[in-house]
Amino acid sequence: MKIGIVIPAHNEEQFLAACLQSIRQAVQYIDDDQVDIVVVLDSCTDQSRSIVQAYQVNWIECNYACVGKARDLGIRHLIQQGARWIACTDADTIVEPDWLLRQMQHQPTDAICGIVMLDDLSQLPPEKQQKYLAHYQDSMDHQHIHGANLSFSADAYLQAGGFEPVSCHEDVSLIKKFITQCCKITWSNLVRVTTSSRLNGRAPQGLSDFLKQL
Repeated sequence: MKIGIVIPAHNEEQFLAACLQSIRQAVQYIDDDQVDIVVVLDSCTDQSRSIVQAYQVNWIECNYACVGKARDLGIRHLIQQGARWIACTDADTIVEPDWLLRQMQHQPTDAICGIVMLDDLSQLPPEKQQKYLAHYQDSMDHQHIHGANLSFSADAYLQAGGFEPVSCHEDVSLIKKFITQCCKITWSNLVRVTTSSRLNGRAPQGLSDFLKQL
C-alpha cells in the first residue's frame, strides 16, 4: 500500500530538520519505495524551503496561512500520486522510528489517532505539569485527536470531503466526519510522536494555547 506523508510548515526552520530526519528513519522500517513525502510550505518567509531542499523532499508552496487548507492541499497531491494511506504530522514534531510500521500493523482500519508526547514539560509550572499529566491518557482507546499524529485511508478522506479550511481544530472536525460515516477508528498509543511544548505555537487555539490555559 502506497503511503503519503504530509507536513504543513509555516516558518519552522527551528524544528523542520529534526522532523524530516525522524521521518527518514521511520521510512527505513518499511518499503521506502512505497512512501511519498510532501512538505506544504505555507506563507514561509524563513529558511524552511532550504531545509526541505537539503533533505531532498518534495514540497508545495502556498500562501493560505491556514493549516486546514495546507494539509488538504498536500493530501490531495499525494492521493493524485497514488497514495492510498495518508499519515499526517507537524513540522515541530519528531515521529518514532516505528511510526509507519505501527500504522501498518493496525490495518485494516479507516483512521488512526495516535498520541503525542511533549518534548519538555519543564517549561510549565509544576501545577500545570500535574494538570497535563492527569488529563492526558497514554493508553489504547484514548480519545485524543492530534493533527501531528493522525493517519487515514485516502478513500475515507475523500468520502468525508477532507480537512475543513480552518486555522485550528481541523483534525477534530475530520474525525467527527469519520465517526458520522461509521468509519473504523483505531485509538492507539503505539503510534507515537514527540512534539514541541512551545507556548508560542503557529495554530490559534492549538496545543500551545491549551498548555497556557491549563
